[in-house]
Amino acid sequence: MKTVRHQQLVQLVEQYSNLTTQQLAHCLEVSQETVRRDLRLLQKQGKIMRQHGRAKSINRGADESGDPFDLRLKSHLNSKAEIAHRALAWIVPGMVIALDASSTCWYLARLLPDIALTVFTNSERVCQALAKREHIELISSGGLLQRKYACYINAPLAAGLKNLDIDLFLFSCEGVDSSGTLWDTRSWNAEYKTVLLKRAAQSLLLIDKSKFDRVSEVRIGERTDVTEIITECDTKPFCATAEPTA
Repeated sequence: MKTVRHQQLVQLVEQYSNLTTQQLAHCLEVSQETVRRDLRLLQKQGKIMRQHGRAKSINRGADESGDPFDLRLKSHLNSKAEIAHRALAWIVPGMVIALDASSTCWYLARLLPDIALTVFTNSERVCQALAKREHIELISSGGLLQRKYACYINAPLAAGLKNLDIDLFLFSCEGVDSSGTLWDTRSWNAEYKTVLLKRAAQSLLLIDKSKFDRVSEVRIGERTDVTEIITECDTKPFCATAEPTA
């Protein structure tokens, strides 16, 4: 019975692309809690993707998937604020850091003191947040602005990073699955992160617990590629314990 329901659930999500737990519960004639349990299992199996009380179909490499930046800002606010504060301890004067276009990195950028730093980013919102910091050298990746995601794309990253030695790359992603693979929703976003992971001396993945055991469309890398994962301090086993390296 459960297997049949799971098949029906996946078929519904594939047919309509995006359904709330309430809609699925109504269609399957079960409780929302039953749907949530089913979605958690199906997400671990890589058959659907959960986002903000919804189930979405997985279309590998689809660059128009993912939530707009303004919507992501409103999700898990307290967790992102806590994670940003904890990540701040890794940043010291004189560093060259890179930030991605995630909402968590935007929270972090707003916390950065006006100290001697070089910041490289593909985020329009991070650029706006740091524009008035007189002691921070701000370098944008440039490229075409995707307003929906507040992110610059199609920039020649190799050229932009040619004369930069990145000390620390801070980023988020759409999910980390049970085997430790890092996932994102858009190929050009994943490419930026993959390049920076290889270039940076150290890297921090800033991720709230809702993204554990989650898959998405595009692979970024593996847990072993990341220096440390920073999440809510009451979350195990991913709560960061390593000391920041100056």
